[in-house]
Amino acid sequence: MEAREARLRRRERPEGEKEDTPSGEGDTEQHRAPDLVQWTRHMEAVKTQLLEGAQGQLMELLNQAVWEAVQSYPPQSKALPSICPDSLSKTRKLSLGKRKVFIIRKSLLDELMEIQHFCTIYHMFIAGLCVFIISTLAIDFIDEGRLVLEFDLLIFSFGQLPLALVTWVPMFLSTLLAPYQAIRLWARPRAGGAWTLGVGLGCALLAVHAAVLGALPVHVAVEHELPPASRCVLVFEQVRLLMKSYSFLREAVPGILHARDGEICAPSFSSYLYFLFCPTLIYRDTYPRTPHVRWNYVAKNFAQALGCVLYACFILGRLCVPAFANMSREPFSTRALLLSILHATLPGIFMLLLIFFAFLHCWLNAFAEMLRFGDRMFYRDWWNSTSFSNYYRTWNVVVHDWLYSYVYQDGLWLFGGQARGSAMLGVFLVSAVVHEYIFCFVLGFFYPVMLILFFVIGGLLNFAMHDRHTGPAWNVLIWTMLFLGQGILVSLYCQEWYARRHCPLPQTTFWGLVTPRSWSCRI
Repeated sequence: MEAREARLRRRERPEGEKEDTPSGEGDTEQHRAPDLVQWTRHMEAVKTQLLEGAQGQLMELLNQAVWEAVQSYPPQSKALPSICPDSLSKTRKLSLGKRKVFIIRKSLLDELMEIQHFCTIYHMFIAGLCVFIISTLAIDFIDEGRLVLEFDLLIFSFGQLPLALVTWVPMFLSTLLAPYQAIRLWARPRAGGAWTLGVGLGCALLAVHAAVLGALPVHVAVEHELPPASRCVLVFEQVRLLMKSYSFLREAVPGILHARDGEICAPSFSSYLYFLFCPTLIYRDTYPRTPHVRWNYVAKNFAQALGCVLYACFILGRLCVPAFANMSREPFSTRALLLSILHATLPGIFMLLLIFFAFLHCWLNAFAEMLRFGDRMFYRDWWNSTSFSNYYRTWNVVVHDWLYSYVYQDGLWLFGGQARGSAMLGVFLVSAVVHEYIFCFVLGFFYPVMLILFFVIGGLLNFAMHDRHTGPAWNVLIWTMLFLGQGILVSLYCQEWYARRHCPLPQTTFWGLVTPRSWSCRI
């Protein structure tokens, strides 16, 4: 009340007349404003969590009530084909945990960007990019007497990009047609042999679909020796389309299996087409939608994603290439290896932050805005994690939801509710294998650094550093482990990349392909 009366007095005071307030009181009120904004954000987050939980439980109750009402409706002589119930009530019987509930909400960084203090950190990263550009221009001017920005690394990385985009077309068409047609065939009436034939044709379509997605991108990447960035396009789309296909089948098949004769249980084609482009890996017939598209927001996010790509190229060109290009010319020593890992921690953590911001924030938010997709929670506050279990849950919510729904929950359903440890181990194994496959596909060689760090060390840390650990010291420990882990990844993979170029195999053999070349290459 006192603060409100003071504001009223200031408004009524004639212009130019000074208010008799103690020195520093106005500054104190200004400093309180950011704290008030943060407290308001916190309460809004608490409100959103409560509403999310209540909405999920209410949705399940309503779906169950509607389904029971439909089943109790008296049959008629010429009844219209009944609509298949929402797969929510069907799939709920096949799992032991909660299902993903989609609500309209903004990304966390968009909310934080409304606070001036957080915007300053964003401005610091932009200033760092400007420093990289200025240093590149200065070095080029001193060494060669010209002011030209060279993008050799960027041009090399995205070489043959049109071929990768052309390869994507049959991959997408296979995903668009095969799973949906298989569901349509399985949803036919089960009388006679027509349904059995439809089941066989549906399985054949899915087999062809899996073969196209599995073999085509690998063949194109190996046959045409695509560079890393073009390979990224293919492997990310390959994994994304496979995960979306599985989610669509996993959510639609239970409704078909539990449907009665005469029910229409196949999802609409428009719902499936929208799902293939919207930024989620969990299929639903409908999603919450925003009222309109903010095209300036879309352009801003795409521009920021492009800036992150340029930023990453500058980091690799200035901090990684000079350090690792000639390591194979020096004799191997433990001291040189440790120094290279420590040297790579800074560019490694920069690359981690750039990948997070470019893909999980900018890229996904741009597509969400274009498609009016309402739920923008693609990540949580992973940077505040005090345990690795919380970090794995909050770093990439899009993939975590898929793993939780179709690996963890289905594992509990298959092996019983007591097999939580085994289900969690299965999540780590699937995630680690896919991460290692992506690294192997992009770099063109097998070097299981990611597999060991993710599955072995990451799995142990997940069970050792659990959610009961809280406090700033544990957050510092998490960040220290992230710095060292990224340093190990960048250092070892860069050494192997240049070793395979400096010491090519005279004859291609299996063991030559899977044996690290950086261990023996010395020129």
